[in-house]
Amino acid sequence: MPRGDKSKYTDKQERKADHIAEGYEAKGVSEKEAERRAWATVNKDDGGGKAPGGSGRGKRTGHPAAHKGGKKGGEASAHRSAAARSASAKKAAATRKRNAEHHASH
Repeated sequence: MPRGDKSKYTDKQERKADHIAEGYEAKGVSEKEAERRAWATVNKDDGGGKAPGGSGRGKRTGHPAAHKGGKKGGEASAHRSAAARSASAKKAAATRKRNAEHHASH
């Protein structure tokens, strides 16, 4: 099987790659680069083609990159007090303002 052959990927994996590529293209990434990134993401999530004879056959997906975001984000801030979150937000706003002024003067 030559490199780049997609025959061992399932229809679902191909739809997933198409959807990911469309997202990258919407962000301004070239079509070729979007496709490369999309297939890299499918391989990372699924471990290769799932059709019979594909390297990923029979392996569990585990926690694909697409499902991690909601679990990681927000958990730490949820354990902090409202005052601590507010102070952090004010500090961030001040930093953004300072950086904007700095960049405007250059």
